[in-house]
Amino acid sequence: MVDTDVLVVGAGPVGLTAAAELRRHGAECRIVDRLASPQRYAKAVGVQPRTMEVWDTMGLARQVLAAAVPMHGQLSWVDGEEKPRIELALPADVPYAFAALPQYATEELLTGHLETFGTRVERGRELLSFEQDPDGVEAVLRTPGGGAERVRCRYLVGCDGAHSAVRKGLGLDFGGGAFTESYMLGDVEIDWDMPAGYGVRVVRHRPDGAPDDVLVAIPLPGRNRYRMSTVAAPELVGDAAGRDGIAHGLDAGGLPGVEHLQAVVDRLSPQPATVSALRWSSVFRISHRLADRYRQGRVFIAGDAAHIHPPTGAQGMNTGIQDAYNLAWKLALVLRGAAGDALLDSYGAERRPVGEEVVGRTVRHARAGIGPGGDGMATLLRREAQLLVGYPDSPLIDPAAPADGAAVLPVRPGERAPDCRGLVQPLATFPQRLFDLLRGPHHTLLLYLGPDAPADLPGACAEAGREAARGELDVYAVLAPGSTADTPGVPAVRDGLDEFRAAYGARSPEAVLVRPDGYLAGRVHPADPAGIAALLRRTFSSG
Repeated sequence: MVDTDVLVVGAGPVGLTAAAELRRHGAECRIVDRLASPQRYAKAVGVQPRTMEVWDTMGLARQVLAAAVPMHGQLSWVDGEEKPRIELALPADVPYAFAALPQYATEELLTGHLETFGTRVERGRELLSFEQDPDGVEAVLRTPGGGAERVRCRYLVGCDGAHSAVRKGLGLDFGGGAFTESYMLGDVEIDWDMPAGYGVRVVRHRPDGAPDDVLVAIPLPGRNRYRMSTVAAPELVGDAAGRDGIAHGLDAGGLPGVEHLQAVVDRLSPQPATVSALRWSSVFRISHRLADRYRQGRVFIAGDAAHIHPPTGAQGMNTGIQDAYNLAWKLALVLRGAAGDALLDSYGAERRPVGEEVVGRTVRHARAGIGPGGDGMATLLRREAQLLVGYPDSPLIDPAAPADGAAVLPVRPGERAPDCRGLVQPLATFPQRLFDLLRGPHHTLLLYLGPDAPADLPGACAEAGREAARGELDVYAVLAPGSTADTPGVPAVRDGLDEFRAAYGARSPEAVLVRPDGYLAGRVHPADPAGIAALLRRTFSSG
């Protein structure tokens, strides 16, 4: 007998995302956290456009848009010289911009969202140990009163940070290294005359070219409010490694005061300014490490439990949220018996290479700064926005699938499904976005049909797809301009601005399959029921 389908350990942004997505996809779960109450820390503050897309699908975008502030760009000074302003401008096909939101506010929004499913964070419960067998996991929790509780679950997900008890319990390797410097953070107000919505970065180098002093200020909601980070004053440095030897996270040394942060502003600010209204401060250390695997049996790790790295480019929290987003729908399908255990192997196969790339890139950027390199600014921004994350080598993609026109297709299997505008439905007097059709918890099959599409094709494709997906499939016909196709039993939208064809390189008749996490599972051209069923069976299989 089990107490719950999934036990999620850790109630930061990653754990809360995992729990909320499990519930949205119909799985039961419990989420526990060893802390008796949430921390009011503004640690991770950058919200990437891809994370906004994730929150859109989850049904959380409206609340985030009301609470966050836009990140328009960055102002930089190097050795006293002002550098060209960086504008964080993305093209029109990206529906959300860069944003900033204190981590505690992100956690509050995710907690409230999770509670709409009837699930609350169980605080003051710490994971002491766990054992797994072929049928489940037996976990032991310390309760708020100091007792012990045994919890039987089918799966355990460790979202418990850099010093993860779950990762240690699995005995996973967490190889990497640490930066020698300690840093200090402060949530403050600075009365300088900088344009709203721009981060400020000031760097001073030693004669040998190595960085000597740095000030980074990221805007937060509120007037002249910033999360400020800089090299820690020596008298504040303690030990962040703890007993596990991992020097990452909040330091055991002293807390920076306004005077420590003011001293940095006095040294480095490009204009005279006063620091005030200190809400929170800390000293922290940075390591760069990556777990050798993300799954062992019925136990998984995500977020900082799996990968840690410098905060350069605000990649950490966003990467962890997308770990959880990738895993939850797969767990839910397996729990419902709609897919076999092999589907869960795709989590590590897809997400660990992403973690490896992020760790390597953020370490390079921390040492040399962020620059476009040979890719150009547009590619740099898309990469930092996490819009270029993809799974081209995923085991869910058929490497032997026909490569009909693959060299010129703008989006291929394993890549993020782009949004497009101007979709028109007969009963709506306003155009819709493609993302409006992709918010459900199922896979979505998009049938692109031109005037030449056979009349019986949509119904046959939909029937074959739904049978292969065991009913867990939404189907839409996307009608090309000029098409008058009748699609009984299949909701239709017209590609009113021809954006779908342009964004996807769609060719009539073609089937495009989008996963619940917004990535292309595959394409079938010309669309046919057998090809669609075969594509879906790569995910929906009992084997």
